[in-house]
Amino acid sequence: MLQLEDAGKRFGHKLLFEHANWLITNAERTALVGANGTGKSTLMKVLAGLETLDYGTLARVRGTSLGYLPQDGLTLAGRTVFAECLSVFDELHAMERELEVLSARLADLDPEGSEYAAAAERYSTLGSRFHQHDGYALDAQVGAVLGGLGFAKADWSRQTEEFSGGWQMRIALAKLLLAKPDLLLLDEPTNHLDLETRTWLETYLRTYPNGFILISHDRYFIDTTVTKIVEVWNKQLHFYTGNYARYEQQRTERRTKLEAAYKNQRERIEDLEAFIHRFRYQATKAKQVQSRIKELEKIERIVIPDEESAIHFTFPQPVASGRTVVEVHALEKNYGSKRVFEGADFTIERGDRIALVGANGAGKSTLVRLLSQQEAPTAGTLKLGHNVLPEFFAQDQYKVLDPAARMLDDISAIAPRVPDAELRGLLGCFLFTGDDVWKPLGVLSGGERNRYALAKILVSPANFLLLDEPTNHLDLRAKDVLLDAVSHFQGTVIFVSHDRYFIDGAATRVFEVEDGHVHVYLGNYEDYLYRKNSAAAANGNGHAAAAGPPSGLVTPLMPTPAPPAAALEAVRGRKLNPIKLRQMEERLQAVEEEVPRCEAAIAVTEGQLANYSSAEETQRLTAQLGRLRAEHASLNAEWEDLMLQVEEQGALG
Repeated sequence: MLQLEDAGKRFGHKLLFEHANWLITNAERTALVGANGTGKSTLMKVLAGLETLDYGTLARVRGTSLGYLPQDGLTLAGRTVFAECLSVFDELHAMERELEVLSARLADLDPEGSEYAAAAERYSTLGSRFHQHDGYALDAQVGAVLGGLGFAKADWSRQTEEFSGGWQMRIALAKLLLAKPDLLLLDEPTNHLDLETRTWLETYLRTYPNGFILISHDRYFIDTTVTKIVEVWNKQLHFYTGNYARYEQQRTERRTKLEAAYKNQRERIEDLEAFIHRFRYQATKAKQVQSRIKELEKIERIVIPDEESAIHFTFPQPVASGRTVVEVHALEKNYGSKRVFEGADFTIERGDRIALVGANGAGKSTLVRLLSQQEAPTAGTLKLGHNVLPEFFAQDQYKVLDPAARMLDDISAIAPRVPDAELRGLLGCFLFTGDDVWKPLGVLSGGERNRYALAKILVSPANFLLLDEPTNHLDLRAKDVLLDAVSHFQGTVIFVSHDRYFIDGAATRVFEVEDGHVHVYLGNYEDYLYRKNSAAAANGNGHAAAAGPPSGLVTPLMPTPAPPAAALEAVRGRKLNPIKLRQMEERLQAVEEEVPRCEAAIAVTEGQLANYSSAEETQRLTAQLGRLRAEHASLNAEWEDLMLQVEEQGALG
């Protein structure tokens, strides 16, 4: 469909890429990756025809349709959401009107006449095209895509200008998906999508009938949708087969080979130069010297570019809090007549890494603000444990920064005992180097200010971190470093993120906020989905979501039934990826360590119950014993499940 030949592009004086050759077919399912500033978005605009090349050519097969989604900046107005999406079928609507006119003409014309034959042929041709594009189900197509992208039916009749920028981008994405161009060009399509919507889009793209190229910082999204990676690196395009995990492996192999070739070339160059310098002035060696000079001139020097700057940091290991970090009982939060959630009961313990999940607007950020005491609950109690020091990072954290303050001065104010050299090194890890540290915070972009806000957390002695969308402005490598830091943090972390890979790697428990309730699940996001699907299969319905209890109370650590046969069959015989298998083995080890701790706690509680002190204390200990026994049963069930799957993976391997 498209072909780049010896293509090159500059941005000002900076060369982004050159000598690029890329044949893009109708089977393209590609992720475009590379360091920030290497020209990924520019290349996407070139392919879309929005920018021109400085060198080379871009050829396009006549009749090829392209659909381009930028990162942001689209604004729609003047129509309802449904009408705006339906507008992509204007050609089909015109075809439908012509079919109606032809049908009326055919009823009036003489079947033996030439006009009838011409009209019948036209009707047949149009009817075939109309049927091919499923023209009789256009409304259903629009409804399916809008529903998949998170629009409630009540939103369909609202004017597009009523929606925020993120929802405007969803409308633009819906129009592209409905239009089904021959090649989709998607620049960060998941930026404004929650987890459920991302999952829907993954499924949609896996069954998309045509080609697509996407840029994304969501590794899981890339892994599940593409079959090829194109990397912009060292001003060249490099091609890899497979998904992102395979690309990382191949990229490491390529770098190793390049370094070996560079070493061999340097040794040859040094040998040639040594010979030339040694015998340059000896007449008997003149011929050999000239031969080596010519060889040296012909050598195309291998260049190993510096690796992309990445954020390297670790959270400071904090002063230990008490074992219980937060106790929540009958928590309720309302905004006027709108009830966000009610009757929430749960406990957060030291070392927990909890992911808050749920649809946009379900109340995840509200719960984080309540736990960080940024807001007060409408009803119920929320009690912080002994020596708990909370630190809150909001998704719009940059708004609370002083725009007039210079970066280094601002961070020094909260860490007066830390030398400036150490602070500058810390800021350098967040890509603020040289004179950047003297910039006023007000001149930074929103993403840069949020990166800086994360840096400030590093010099804070908090042992309870509450992070609302910390990955929003980080690229793939920065997310990896953040994931590593959170995984090794010895305090307690609660975070909201729409990045599936990050949640899978960081979370030890998942809190789902749904329909006004908070449900607790052990394990990471994949474990959470497995348990929900298992519960749905056990209940005999096809929905993944498990129904909440009538009281609205949380259902933490309830005994987990043995997985139904249908659920086990879904994973049996399926080879898991190494990351998931490693996480499963680590979780198995953690559960094995947790079971005796739980048994010891049960024994202590039973001993306390044997010594009566008061009715209230007995009631409290009885409830605590029930929770511990439920947790023990859940841990045993999880251990059996994990052991079965790990042993099976060993057999498959």
